[in-house]
Amino acid sequence: MLRYLLIIILMGVSGCTGIPEGVTPVSGFELNRYLGTWHEIARLDHSFERGLTDVTAEYSLRDDGGVKVLNSGFNSQENKRNQAEGKAYFLETPDVGRLKVSFFGPIYGAYNIVALDKENYQYVMIAGPNTDYLWILARQPTLDVQVLKSLVLQAHAWGFPTQDLIYLQPEH
Repeated sequence: MLRYLLIIILMGVSGCTGIPEGVTPVSGFELNRYLGTWHEIARLDHSFERGLTDVTAEYSLRDDGGVKVLNSGFNSQENKRNQAEGKAYFLETPDVGRLKVSFFGPIYGAYNIVALDKENYQYVMIAGPNTDYLWILARQPTLDVQVLKSLVLQAHAWGFPTQDLIYLQPEH
């Protein structure tokens, strides 16, 4: 998830760390609860993630206080997993879900956590700097259909082109 978010954001916007107009990042964010593995449930299409299935993002702490991001997905044409490692840092205070992420040296992109299961940290919705970048992730490879529909409706209300979402989860 971060892999695509970060790579998409980085490649698509070359360092833009904004947030879509009218969208607010989550507050009350707890990084330690967010760390670990997330599975991509749905995404908007971008060339760096095109054709990948079984996409995951793994987040862990870096020695410099940032977040290590390890994104991977299965590429069926090459019959192997592709992997990208990046780093992320908070743009505001650590309790606000706004980070900048980089997979390419000094170039950073936006990683905006715009919806989150604050009770159990089981699902999240991430936006880039504009409505061209959106990911829905979950701790498990599938997400409750009603929760997924609710997230998609919220994204649609914010102006994201939800009709273009690619679903990795079979039932949606």
